[in-house]
Amino acid sequence: MTSNSLPAPYASDPAQTRGRRYVQAPAPNRTEFQRDRDRIVHSTAFRRLVYKTQVFLNHEGDLFRTRLTHSLEVAQLGRSVARSLRLNEDLVEAVALAHDLGHTPFGHAGQDALNDSMSAYGGFEHNLQSLRVVDHLEERYPDFDGLNLTFETREGILKHCSRPNALAVERQEPAYGDGQGGVAQRFLDRTRPSLEAQLCNLADEIAYNAHDVDDGVRSGLISMEQLQGVPLFAYFCEMALAAHARLGQPSQSRRLMYETIRLMLSNQVYDAVAATQAAIDAAGVESVQDVRQAPFLVQFSPAMHTQSRELKAFLFQHLYRHPQVENTMNQARRVVRELFAAYCEKPTEMQAGFATRSGRLDSTADDFSPQRIVADYIAGMTDRFAVREHTRLTGQRLLS
Repeated sequence: MTSNSLPAPYASDPAQTRGRRYVQAPAPNRTEFQRDRDRIVHSTAFRRLVYKTQVFLNHEGDLFRTRLTHSLEVAQLGRSVARSLRLNEDLVEAVALAHDLGHTPFGHAGQDALNDSMSAYGGFEHNLQSLRVVDHLEERYPDFDGLNLTFETREGILKHCSRPNALAVERQEPAYGDGQGGVAQRFLDRTRPSLEAQLCNLADEIAYNAHDVDDGVRSGLISMEQLQGVPLFAYFCEMALAAHARLGQPSQSRRLMYETIRLMLSNQVYDAVAATQAAIDAAGVESVQDVRQAPFLVQFSPAMHTQSRELKAFLFQHLYRHPQVENTMNQARRVVRELFAAYCEKPTEMQAGFATRSGRLDSTADDFSPQRIVADYIAGMTDRFAVREHTRLTGQRLLS
């Protein structure tokens, strides 16, 4: 092993983890972060991601991205950058695979509808729900609820958090013994998470932009001609054509799309590695604690940041707000709202485990109110199960 392949001093060390909510003996042949990754992959919530939406609903086509394929792409991109920066790849992978476990069916439309329905009961936010899944909702172990993941993985999952929500999370955190607080403390004292957690946020953005371009063109809702007006896409499309002139033939349009996206992904990774290493060097960080006190370090160069924002703005205007997508999402919001109302009125319509939880003696607590249990149930649904349940409860067939 060369010195350059050794972990950087500011990389998260699984041997120095701040621990788990419940003490467990170490695994004989896996690090703590590898163990987290394995628990996530084997979880029920992870399997459900294969039938949860990105932009296009699950029934709209077999080749569109789902939450599962998106999570795998984020993990792949994250590991590539982590290896170049000598960060902990296993932690990056664990966070990437878990970051969307709390997403509702029907993507952001489902989250918005559930948040509206829960507005009088604490609201709903998918990052918080992802943490709730791994801390409470998975039921795989005899001695505790959740997956009992390490602090570092749990902190990476909690990407966003308002101050009121952070205070609520901290009230439930175990005492770690070092006086540093729990996974939401950084939102209260304005410090930063690990570089691995920061990296997952950027990998998420890279993956989103690239695969939504691909899915948008595949769907016919946006075109290659429209994308020529986006500087980031146009630059790499020209690069692909310069290297492979035959890709300009109409019959080669799919290959041209794939080559353009490949070049765009690769160069965004190279840019992120260079810009992040420069930021690390400039900040003079030499430890994980230094990272927490520094500004956010994982980043694009200013030029790439601008171009990425331009691509996202294009997708927002021409894909996410396309009338066909909006019509489908409006129906999806209606499904979620009406499911919420139906289950709140008659909790016994939920599967037995959730129906039982909604009547627990501690159901007046914020985390286990009847409405929160209904939100848990709906958030865990796949697209197709939500549609079936809506039809069963209302007699109406939407999103067929």
